[in-house]
Amino acid sequence: MTNEVRPVAVVTGVGPGTGAATVRRFVAGGYRVAMLARDAGRLAELAAELPEARAYPCDVTDTAAVDAVLARIRAELGTPSVLVHNAVSGARGHFMDIDPAVLERGFQVNVMALLHLARALAPEMIAAGHGAIVVTGNTAALRGRALFAGLAPTKAAQRMLCEAMARDLGPQGVHVAYVVIDAVIDVPWTRRAFGDRPDSFFMQPAAIADEIWHLAHQARSAWTFLHELRPFGETW
Repeated sequence: MTNEVRPVAVVTGVGPGTGAATVRRFVAGGYRVAMLARDAGRLAELAAELPEARAYPCDVTDTAAVDAVLARIRAELGTPSVLVHNAVSGARGHFMDIDPAVLERGFQVNVMALLHLARALAPEMIAAGHGAIVVTGNTAALRGRALFAGLAPTKAAQRMLCEAMARDLGPQGVHVAYVVIDAVIDVPWTRRAFGDRPDSFFMQPAAIADEIWHLAHQARSAWTFLHELRPFGETW
């Protein structure tokens, strides 16, 4: 497949787990992928590994920077037809203990950045008659627990924004899906933190990426909005 005909995907929050796996999956599927994250070094390493992935370091809460990056992506790669919003911010803690700034940052990353990215990219998807916006979330989007005061309110708002977007964009040919990841994802720091757990305790980033790929390419007559992923060991 030549560069000229490759579709373009934008993936935010490209870290060592789900973000990087999603980039690899879309590159393997024939896409050129624009990678957004604050860690320029990590993006550069992944770009060196994957020639069809390009690094665009930025903070997704900086709307001017995001607009500039999107302009570069259009000029350098083409018009995106897929957005995967994987960037996340939050912290564990009781509501009496959480710094309100943590929650404010979470709303900016998890909700407002999604709103800005979707508003910037959806019109071109609508004009093309197709496109997909997939957002990664977790069970904090469905229920609040004592230690999730610094995350759950933002993820619940994110899910509701996605639902509103899905109702709006679906009739216009753009698929919006929300992925609830109810698991400990297998990355180096979680292996250290849960070193006594068996392999079956962890969710594999590549498996999550496969599900994101599936959602982005579902037949329109059977679109999924809320997609829940969990190992058997999780309580739900």
